[in-house]
Amino acid sequence: MNTKLLISPQSLTSVLAQKALNTVIIDTRSPEDYAISHIPQSINIRDFFTYLLENSYPAGLKKLQNYFAEIMSGVGISGAEWLIVYEDALNKGYGQSCRAAFLLKYLGCAQVSILHGGYRAWLRAGLPTTSEVPLRESSIFRLHPKADIMVTTAEMLQAIDNPTIIKLDVRDSEEWLGLSSSPYAVDFCPRKGRIPNAVWLEWHSLMTSDSEISMFRSKAEILEICQSVGITEDSIVYVYCFKGSRAANTLIALQVAGIYARNYFGSWNEWSGDFSLPIDSRVM
Repeated sequence: MNTKLLISPQSLTSVLAQKALNTVIIDTRSPEDYAISHIPQSINIRDFFTYLLENSYPAGLKKLQNYFAEIMSGVGISGAEWLIVYEDALNKGYGQSCRAAFLLKYLGCAQVSILHGGYRAWLRAGLPTTSEVPLRESSIFRLHPKADIMVTTAEMLQAIDNPTIIKLDVRDSEEWLGLSSSPYAVDFCPRKGRIPNAVWLEWHSLMTSDSEISMFRSKAEILEICQSVGITEDSIVYVYCFKGSRAANTLIALQVAGIYARNYFGSWNEWSGDFSLPIDSRVM
């Protein structure tokens, strides 16, 4: 099956009509929003956004793998399906559908797509919604972790003084400037600042909004914006934010532009909590 990274509402409608396809649609919004209305046949897995990685060392990653393997098994996903994820809008949920896509790929799911424009694009297209929850039998999810897309803390530490690896901070400006430790509260994390030698590109900049429906920019536009911070098609990029969500959103944009990137999933939440790790704490 040839699956695309981004899928339009109209294409998803065609997929839904082909009932023979082994497809699962995953809604990453809150259970409350899902209960009001959602795309037909979709199931709600909020944990893809809310789960906080304990740490990116082997024990922490194994805990993450087992946690989601249990969830996926419970909703009848084996990992062989075409998995299509969506959120409300790509610029409103801190990249939650992209975080889901990243985690699914990390867990070993080969066929993963993101609804481009999210649920708002689906609604604007006038497509049907429902409040019915599909019944699914449990199964066994097969873990095949892809370590090469995940940056660990140890790898990020090794990369700090390596000029061939660009450390890309995509957090909101207040976090990058050292005025806030997270998007949730100023002092949510124990330290404010940046990973040393990082460059900054706010995640919103790689998307464009039309009537509050955000879409990824074109390859040419993304490349032009990335070049402003020294990123080209030949670059190796380690992306981070607070918990790997906005970083996952940026990862998708970089993939659209043909740039090789990996997600430091533990991000600032993990890095700032380990006082043995260096930070640039200057208020900029």
